[in-house]
Amino acid sequence: MRVPDAKVALSTASVYPESTATAFEIAARLGYDGVEVMVWTDPVSQDIEALRRLSDYHRIPVLAVHAPCLLITQRVWSTDPWVKLQRARAAAEKLGASTVVVHPPFRWQRNYARDFVRGIWRMADETDVRFAVENMYPWRYRDREMLAYAPDWDPTKDDYRHFTVDLSHTATARSEALDMTDRMGGRLAHVHLADGTGSGKDEHLVPGRGTQPCAELLEGLAVSGFDGHVVIEVNTRRAMTAAEREADLAEALAFTRLHLAAAAGVAGS
Repeated sequence: MRVPDAKVALSTASVYPESTATAFEIAARLGYDGVEVMVWTDPVSQDIEALRRLSDYHRIPVLAVHAPCLLITQRVWSTDPWVKLQRARAAAEKLGASTVVVHPPFRWQRNYARDFVRGIWRMADETDVRFAVENMYPWRYRDREMLAYAPDWDPTKDDYRHFTVDLSHTATARSEALDMTDRMGGRLAHVHLADGTGSGKDEHLVPGRGTQPCAELLEGLAVSGFDGHVVIEVNTRRAMTAAEREADLAEALAFTRLHLAAAAGVAGS
């Protein structure tokens, strides 16, 4: 059995409402290979030097930076979305992270959306850091559907150098995850591993607790020699205790390593 090249990281969003610092501590204790920093309202997540100190103290590298693209982060690192991406790239370069995760623009960000595809290519040409554009989903209310992202919630409809696939988002969109990764092909650089039931909510369940092909995706990545990062991005807000949260994150890590290693064994036999 060979060891897969893909590293397994913990998104700092997975410990919310606990802090970014707590995510580093848990990632180190459970044996994750690194963290993905979700830049949001926690001041530590915005502070490169603070992140470097956490990384050094816990001996856990920052493998990716998630740019502040959420509704609640519209004023984090500037109100200009291009400035946000420039600062995310600078953070990644200084922290040694290989990837910046970015969402497609909201439809009301018209100027940003109009130049988004070309702008991402321009930025990608200026650095070794990969800008991996993430799949999103339509917003739904009762029987109505609103297309909230532009150019599209499905980034495979446009031309990007690198992609992030998120399996909670494929569940919410009610799209076929493996079909999407097939369309991404060799440009799939980053995985947000979570599960969902297709309920219409962005659930971010622990992998194996929903209907998404989490195991099949991991096995396919291992067989294909995927050398990007697999990031556990799950919702633990309902955990009643710190021990319960940590148990969920340990289960997610074990699930991921199991299916990567099992497939690697088959490929090398």
